[in-house]
Amino acid sequence: MDDLKFGTRDKRGNWRPNEALGSAPLFVWPWSISKFIRWLPGYFLPWNALFFAIAAVFWFFMTPARETMQDLTWGWPLYLLARNAALVIAFYGFLETRLYIKRRQGTSFKYNAKFPAEHPSDVFMFKSQNIDNIIRTFGTGLPIWTAYEVLLLWAWSNDVGPWAVFSLHPVWLIFVGLILPIFHEFHFYCIHRLIHTPLLYKWVHSVHHNSINPSPWSSLSMHPVEHLLYWSGTLIHLIVPSHPLLLLYHLQLSGTGAVVGHVGFDKLEAGEDSAVTTHAYAHYLHHKYFEVNYADGMMPLDRWMGTWHDGTPEGDQIMKERFRRKKARANAAKGTTPAE
Repeated sequence: MDDLKFGTRDKRGNWRPNEALGSAPLFVWPWSISKFIRWLPGYFLPWNALFFAIAAVFWFFMTPARETMQDLTWGWPLYLLARNAALVIAFYGFLETRLYIKRRQGTSFKYNAKFPAEHPSDVFMFKSQNIDNIIRTFGTGLPIWTAYEVLLLWAWSNDVGPWAVFSLHPVWLIFVGLILPIFHEFHFYCIHRLIHTPLLYKWVHSVHHNSINPSPWSSLSMHPVEHLLYWSGTLIHLIVPSHPLLLLYHLQLSGTGAVVGHVGFDKLEAGEDSAVTTHAYAHYLHHKYFEVNYADGMMPLDRWMGTWHDGTPEGDQIMKERFRRKKARANAAKGTTPAE
């Protein structure tokens, strides 16, 4: 596909889409039913539907029996860890191999024209972004992901929490399933703003931001404290009536789904005239500029809080003006002027 039909490329080879980023019509006022209907298929397809399908396969075919999970032994948690690791290796590995090793698309639809492997850096272990990201993903990311899963499945198995069944509460559970991606983004925004506070950013979140030009393996490359906060949203299943299938779906949204925002490409080509949209641009801009787009854009949280960047040149100017005012306030607090 010709990516210049959909965006522009600067003199450095970096690509940006023509269309400005926007929030889901569900949250835009005045509300439009026609815009909502046109947007709705994209809410499910392809990503949320894929992650729900993975969760369903895990629940029906790859999760131990309830009786087994009533006791906290080593066997079934290690099995879940291996299952989750296999999924990440397959999904992340496929995208990394296709886009960054074999480079099947080259730089077509790639936001940053550079490839991380070509630019070693001392901020990473062994000066390699990929090696560093992989070590952090498997060293603490997957164990903490699985620990939350083990805790919550053990709670369900022992009737700890307000768990429900589809046969008795179908409408409620369908509703919960429909809004889980929205809740996940809201929770992500809240913890994301928290770890951007100076102390937590310096000692925790800066690890993730070392990957300024993210690739698939950057997705779960975090400090262990950030991993603990990142998956804490799944504890909602101990508060509101839910079902283990929805818990697994929630874990897929946050675990496997993290790769969507870090893939580094706006579209994944599926043929000469077809491609899958990633919706990764909002989060890419966060990695590039640090203080914009703390959420992924579906909810207008950043717009409400003044940290939204819509990806346009106009958005660049708004961001620069905000940074200028912030610097001026900091200088005023110190009793200095920019010239000093």
